Amino acid sequence: MSEISERIKDVIENEPVALFMKGTPQFVMCGNSGRALEALRAAGAPVTAVDILPDPSIRQELAELSGWPTIPQLFVRGELVGGADITQELAESGELRKILEERLGPGYADGAEERVVDVLSGTRA
Repeated sequence: MSEISERIKDVIENEPVALFMKGTPQFVMCGNSGRALEALRAAGAPVTAVDILPDPSIRQELAELSGWPTIPQLFVRGELVGGADITQELAESGELRKILEERLGPGYADGAEERVVDVLSGTRA
């Protein structure tokens, strides 16, 4: 397993909510990534984002790990939830909040923040 793959796996397994997206929460580079992020923000979720754009191998390794070919990809407690359409539909139906509460606990939104992980360097901001 490559170093990038190991870092992606680490984010998926160790971050409560991981969003692999095009861009960052501060500089979204894709409408679908933006829709998924907004759904998470509306649900009060803590978000750890990974920008897949700096290197094509990030997207390739992620797709191999998840079995999901498109971006964005949302994981909650290590489980793939889906992409932008699924995330938005879950938010609109109220199911996203239920998933977050079930997997993260009832106080999941307390002090929720957005962070970015660079899987190329391993840095977290």
